[in-house]
Amino acid sequence: MSGTSEGPAPAPDRMGQTVTERGAGPSPAPGGEGLPALAPAYRSAFTAAPLAMAVVAPDGLVVGANATLARLLGETRADALAGRVAADLVDLAADPRTWQAYREVLRGRQAVLRCTRRLKHPDGHSLWAQVTVTPLTGGDQGVLLSVADISARRELQARLRHLQMHDPVTRLPNRSLFFERLTNALETALTTDAGTGRVGLCYLDLDGFKAINDTLGHRVGDRLLAAVAERLTRCADEAGFNRTGAPLVARLGGDEFALLVENSTGTEQVADLAEAVLTALQAPFDLSGQRLSVSASIGVVERHAEGTTATGLMQAADTTLYWAKADGKSRWTLFDPERNAHRMTRQALVSTLRPGIEREEFVLQYQPLVGMSDGQVRGVEALVRWDHPQFGMLSPNRFVGLAEEDGSIVPLGRWILRTACRQARRWQLDRPGEPPLFVSVNVAVRQVWDSDLVADVARILAETGLAPELLQLELTESALMGSAGRPIKALQALSDMGVRIAIDDFGTGYSNLAYLSRLPVSVLKLDGSFVRGFQYEDGAGAGPGTGTGVPGDGGRAAPNAADEVIVEAMVQLAHRLGLSVTAEGVETAAQAARLRRIGCDTGQGWLYSRPVPPDRITTLLTENAALL
Repeated sequence: MSGTSEGPAPAPDRMGQTVTERGAGPSPAPGGEGLPALAPAYRSAFTAAPLAMAVVAPDGLVVGANATLARLLGETRADALAGRVAADLVDLAADPRTWQAYREVLRGRQAVLRCTRRLKHPDGHSLWAQVTVTPLTGGDQGVLLSVADISARRELQARLRHLQMHDPVTRLPNRSLFFERLTNALETALTTDAGTGRVGLCYLDLDGFKAINDTLGHRVGDRLLAAVAERLTRCADEAGFNRTGAPLVARLGGDEFALLVENSTGTEQVADLAEAVLTALQAPFDLSGQRLSVSASIGVVERHAEGTTATGLMQAADTTLYWAKADGKSRWTLFDPERNAHRMTRQALVSTLRPGIEREEFVLQYQPLVGMSDGQVRGVEALVRWDHPQFGMLSPNRFVGLAEEDGSIVPLGRWILRTACRQARRWQLDRPGEPPLFVSVNVAVRQVWDSDLVADVARILAETGLAPELLQLELTESALMGSAGRPIKALQALSDMGVRIAIDDFGTGYSNLAYLSRLPVSVLKLDGSFVRGFQYEDGAGAGPGTGTGVPGDGGRAAPNAADEVIVEAMVQLAHRLGLSVTAEGVETAAQAARLRRIGCDTGQGWLYSRPVPPDRITTLLTENAALL
């Protein structure tokens, strides 16, 4: 069937090539006659060899074959193969690439051809064969065709692949096979017009499965996983009824499963599948007389295949599954691009936090702490801002929590402390003979746990030359109350060094003043929520009877008497404990007057100044104006 002949009357074969007319080539004979001249020993070896072989002439016709090849191809006699087209016997013309390579070997232009072919046996079964074609040596023309039956090897490889690609507990496709199918589904959707061009995914995990594993053991947990897999498969089969195919169900690991919907018709189809799964899992599982209940959280993603990758789809599904868990579990949640955009912004901030610290993208602004009695600036609080190259100037509430989560608060806090102390020392040197300002710096509890805060403070004070009494460290009440061990020891060491310790946002947590007496605290900062009720001085700017809150009385709201009683009590108790009190959130002169009357020592808020760059603080100090 292959090659060309030098005979005078070539006939075209079915591949458009020419072969010698039957009988025009060499005349093979039984018993190996017609073979190239071989020594008797080599002829016997060829005839009796367990490897199926044939000698093929340059025109592509079999010159001679051994009995092993005859049996492999379902012939009773070897000489029945003589004169046959070799390419037809082993299907070498099945694809153009192999056919071209075979012709090159016949012409002596290629050294060897190896390929795998699936051959049909006359009795109906198929077998896999490895075909090798090599030129004859010793000056003989033609090639040696050898055929090895590799059906058993292929079957073993198929079994091994099945084991490799399937989960042993549930017998479902595993993560590897799932991603292979998902990738193929996306590629197929882009290259064919037969389907919808869309893909859907339900990504779920079982709620509370770890507790079952921990309390009842992994054997029970495995039986539960297998039972869940059966119900998921049933849901998929029902969803695939009257459709082109059922969704693929896979176990991705642990208690995580996925249902892949190829050629999905839209969000509704995938959402219906997720709802069916939740319903199917509601009924208790009876495992050898043991009844167990389990629910699932499901992330649902459905989109057009164009512009989608397997990794991107799984990331969206994983994010949506997290939302379902956070929203209360035992539910399905649909992917929301807007919600994801917020998450991506958060992730972008997390990923650029540490590089931002290294690139010095953070800046400090300062807000005055003003003496309530005389309006003079006593100190400043250092407030960090992030001048992000993509998102602009960010306030602390956008990134401090993230920094605490990933630990970058430690290097950031160290930078804030060093920068604030250096600035405070500069103000001191620029104003010789004037009372120096103290600087207040916020400290996260993680800075105490994850770093040697005492050593950091001592080193920074030594580097900058700032006196310890001019540094105030602020920690939140919730972080301090109930703390023991290392944090308290660190705060005590700092206090012994001369550094002042302040509790920020006091009044929003435990407010345990008795406990405060045992802590090395010197300042309480009252949370601004208490100050908001101090809107007006009684009778300020009005005659008798004003400030009642009655419509028509000039629009003034009545003071909140409860707030004043609470604040006054806290101030008096703090003073008895030897603590000074700073009121946060002072916005009006009336608030300042009331706070001054009940004994607050210092105030902080927009009445005096917003947080400003250090040069604005320098201006305030130079003007030496009282901020009343």
